[in-house]
Amino acid sequence: MLTILEGSTFCICDDRGDIAGETSGLYADDTRRLSRLVLTINGARPLLLSSGQVEYFSAAFYLRNPVAAGLGQDVLSIVRSRFVGETMQDRLMIRNESMETQRFEVCLELASDFADIFEVKDHDFTLGDPLHAQPLPPPADPMWLADDNSLAFEGDDGRTVVTFSRAPRQYGGDAYWRVELAPRERWELLVDVMPNSPSQNPQLSEAQFGEELTRVRDSLAAWQLRVPQVRTGWSALSQAFGRSVSDLAALRMRADGDTGKLPAAGMPWFMTVFGRDTLITCLQTLLFGPELARTALRSLAALQAKDDDPSRDAEPGKIVHEVRRGKAATHWFDRYYGTVDATPLYLILLSEVWRWTDDRALVNELKEPALAALRWIDEYGDRDRDGFVEFLRRSPRGLAVQSWKDSSDSQRFHDGRIAEPPIAPCEVQGYVYDAKRRCAEIAREAWRDRVLAERLESEAAALKARFDEAFWVDERGGFYALALDRDKQRVDSLTSNVGHLLWSGIVPPERVDVIVDRLMGEPLWSGWGVRTMSADDAGFNPLSYHNGTVWPHDNSLIAWGLAREGRWSECQRIVRRMLEAAGHFGWQLPEVFAGLARAETPFPIAYPTAARPQAWAAGAPVLLLQLLLGIRPDRGRNELESTAPELPSWAEDIRVTGIRAFDRQWDVSVEGGRVHVEAV
Repeated sequence: MLTILEGSTFCICDDRGDIAGETSGLYADDTRRLSRLVLTINGARPLLLSSGQVEYFSAAFYLRNPVAAGLGQDVLSIVRSRFVGETMQDRLMIRNESMETQRFEVCLELASDFADIFEVKDHDFTLGDPLHAQPLPPPADPMWLADDNSLAFEGDDGRTVVTFSRAPRQYGGDAYWRVELAPRERWELLVDVMPNSPSQNPQLSEAQFGEELTRVRDSLAAWQLRVPQVRTGWSALSQAFGRSVSDLAALRMRADGDTGKLPAAGMPWFMTVFGRDTLITCLQTLLFGPELARTALRSLAALQAKDDDPSRDAEPGKIVHEVRRGKAATHWFDRYYGTVDATPLYLILLSEVWRWTDDRALVNELKEPALAALRWIDEYGDRDRDGFVEFLRRSPRGLAVQSWKDSSDSQRFHDGRIAEPPIAPCEVQGYVYDAKRRCAEIAREAWRDRVLAERLESEAAALKARFDEAFWVDERGGFYALALDRDKQRVDSLTSNVGHLLWSGIVPPERVDVIVDRLMGEPLWSGWGVRTMSADDAGFNPLSYHNGTVWPHDNSLIAWGLAREGRWSECQRIVRRMLEAAGHFGWQLPEVFAGLARAETPFPIAYPTAARPQAWAAGAPVLLLQLLLGIRPDRGRNELESTAPELPSWAEDIRVTGIRAFDRQWDVSVEGGRVHVEAV
């Protein structure tokens, strides 16, 4: 399967360019606007020569004719070129490669079912279970427009219009052309697909489309010029970083009412604003500059809940979990707030942008959303007033688990039992601790509110002590529990979440060595990365979504925690193995891969339904590079600095140019294992 995308519009097709599979389609605004686009020659599908993406928004398919209805072998060469922007365009070129005149019939079969993205996802995930398979909507009736060159499909929230550069013969949703080609002569067809055109003119000229192609190419060029350039002899780093730049460019989208761009969560099901995913991706990619993060902070502030609405799991001050459009918004939610960690992560990102920019105007602009987020933590997040933030689903359509490991079976005790909500996840307490510490710094230095600063520091210190007492498990060498359940029992499985605690700073110094040993010990460390659950727990399964797999974004945050504690050897081990793993996935780290031991497999094993590209997986190599170099901002001096020790020999020479911080550019180089940072 190939995926071609630009913003929230994307196409999933097979390697011949056809849209014909269960999940294939042209999608826009969370709705499948075209569910079938199949090319045939004399009634048979062409044969594949080669195909692939050209850029994230374009692909090319090289085909040869089928031996059908009198056509000889390899008499026709066929090229399909596809571009996806706000619309989609196909260019079809067929050339007679033989020494004789060839006569044949070209057909494009088209259909649209206007299924929302959740209907498609549910249908795909239940295909192997006919008792639970979800029926998809019937195809819409095709309508040929008055110009005879345009075919329209009407949906509940708009229409899809397909325009052909040559007038076809028409039969239902199929378009036919009789073609006669002399030797070396070629025939061309331009197909424009407008996925949502309720009121606009169905005609789209090639000149207009050329402007759209120019816009997307210019956007990519501008992005590539803004991000840092990496030169290194370490191929794994250069390849993985380059792929991340491309994937993050592809996942950029505009939020409603915002002129900037922020990262969508991932393909294919999550091409939308996701609070947690968007925030973590922005934290990972501040090496690129502050633009994505600023847009995300402003957009999420605009979406912040104002009312207590159980039907959406919303409370005042809470940061949104997910935004949907079109039919998906009608069938599920347009805005859903069922996440317990996005709100403290919002405050952490606000602080981190401030630390990289010293932008007092931004933290003052977003003061009210930040204060509302702090109020949510204390007034709504802590449901039973025990000093910890818990989640409990209130919406009957909402998520049962509302932390980052949001599958229904992820909150397991050591013996495999599933914990009952309300549940207080360990890493969320760390996020809250970090958020309050950071907001105390902002309150003191930017908002000039010393009373608030002192209160937040006092609350953070009390939380740190309370957390250690409530979550610490003495068994198996000691570690922090995954969560507390409704009865305040420790959910005593050993998980990767303890690495997030190092990142937050909530782990007291005397516990750091023990936590590092747990993270890098054989039960959690697969050899490719830290597993989500240890192999010693009953619920461990290296193929389970959250109970034994390896997540690149998870490992990048764990590496951040190790660097924060000065555990450079362990941090570098994660950097090296994660970037090496990327090489087995075409340098594109997936959302998740199997947690099988490296000693048992010669390469990391793919997880079958992992999103690719996925934002926080694409962000992982960027953060890992930052951590390898030890780069961090010093806001007091408005400088970047490196805290890294001498780098290992496998890192080779590295030069990174064009890092933007404090309204200046910075270059970083590694010579003889030593990291040097200089302002340009």
